Amino acid sequence: MRQAATLSLDELYAPIRDDLAVVERIFDEEIVSDLDFANALCDTVRSYRGKMLRPALLLLSARAVGPVRGAHRTLAAVVEMVHMATLVHDDVLDHADQRRRQPTVAAIAGNTAAVLLGDYLISHAFHLCSSLHNQHASRRIGATTNTVCEGELLQNQHRGNADLTEEEYFEIISRKTGALTAVCCELGAKFAEADDAVVQRMHAFGRAAGTAFQIVDDLLDVTGDPAEVGKSLGRDLANGTLTLPIIHCLAKAQPAVAAELRDAVRGAASPSRSQLRAWLDQTGSVEYALTAARRFVFEALGHLEAVPPSDARQSLTALTEFILQRRR
Repeated sequence: MRQAATLSLDELYAPIRDDLAVVERIFDEEIVSDLDFANALCDTVRSYRGKMLRPALLLLSARAVGPVRGAHRTLAAVVEMVHMATLVHDDVLDHADQRRRQPTVAAIAGNTAAVLLGDYLISHAFHLCSSLHNQHASRRIGATTNTVCEGELLQNQHRGNADLTEEEYFEIISRKTGALTAVCCELGAKFAEADDAVVQRMHAFGRAAGTAFQIVDDLLDVTGDPAEVGKSLGRDLANGTLTLPIIHCLAKAQPAVAAELRDAVRGAASPSRSQLRAWLDQTGSVEYALTAARRFVFEALGHLEAVPPSDARQSLTALTEFILQRRR
């Protein structure tokens, strides 16, 4: 068997390929409307599908400890709807005009329509989740969605705050990204009837992996190639949102650079992406953020030791390692 890191995405998803096809069908059937314009907006959302990482994590977590059941496929569609809703809303909050190399819903139909469509997706997610006989998942996903919203509120509260600490940053991304990834892995194991200790370890795996993913995502906003990433970049600093490399740069930069960067956070300056990258390189802030992401990746891989070796575990390992290599 080849090393996990060398496997293609198609190979990584091999244990759940058929299940993912069912998830896509469930998703598409759930959000059909009798309103043509609503269907047109939903078509835009469907085109946001990329790696389907969250459904894949849920299904692979199930496969790693037991069989994939019908409830898993439904839940995988639910978490993808919740995730898509957050993307639609994030594009409004970030004033982004491109995602997956095409216009965002907000750019196409305006902010009001985008907010309402995000709400529509959340509503459908819980409508679909309520079809399960066991309401445990509804409560866990509801609690997690609350946590994600709290993370967004916390981030909004700190917009323009050049004194944001690393501790506050990690609290924000743990709520925004770590929580949803954690519940995906948790529910995959739970509905495969794993014991409570394994369920807890899979939750911890998902939270660590999700946190690492967000650190790298934040890095791509300042270091990524727009042609590769496929979405609007440079939005964090433009919106006064501090991320880990910026926080580190503020702490390590020469006073004149730190002052200019503080002005940028407050909206009083607009350094180019090339200038910002030069500052980050001078202070070692890119490598600092990558080192932090590596720590969370190693933590996540440690939690995976709670499940026996299998193709599904190998795929989970490779997906976690991929976080540090992603370019989009």
